[in-house]
Amino acid sequence: MSAASARTVAQVAKDAGTGVQGIHEIQVTLRKFEFSPGLLRVRKGEQVKLIMAAADHDHGFKLDDFNINQKIPKGTTVVVEFTADKAGTFQFRCSSVCGFGHRGMKGTLVVEE
Repeated sequence: MSAASARTVAQVAKDAGTGVQGIHEIQVTLRKFEFSPGLLRVRKGEQVKLIMAAADHDHGFKLDDFNINQKIPKGTTVVVEFTADKAGTFQFRCSSVCGFGHRGMKGTLVVEE
């Protein structure tokens, strides 16, 4: 390994550890009437990559504070990416009517400083 590539590997590792320019990848399963996990924690400034799988029905992912409204059809996996550019606690919910418990299908995103 050359000195230049060793430095690049070290910088990438450093960035991943601090969250600066890193990608925070989270697997999320959507099923009646829950998000799993229902609590997502990331750091401010991180690029967030949610890998979302709808297990049993068409679902949606609506996160108003970041202008996201993504449909996730049954049996598919959809990637939702955004930058967590503001700190706080934000609620997300299912945006595709999925049955009687649809209104209770909610989760929380916590963006920490």
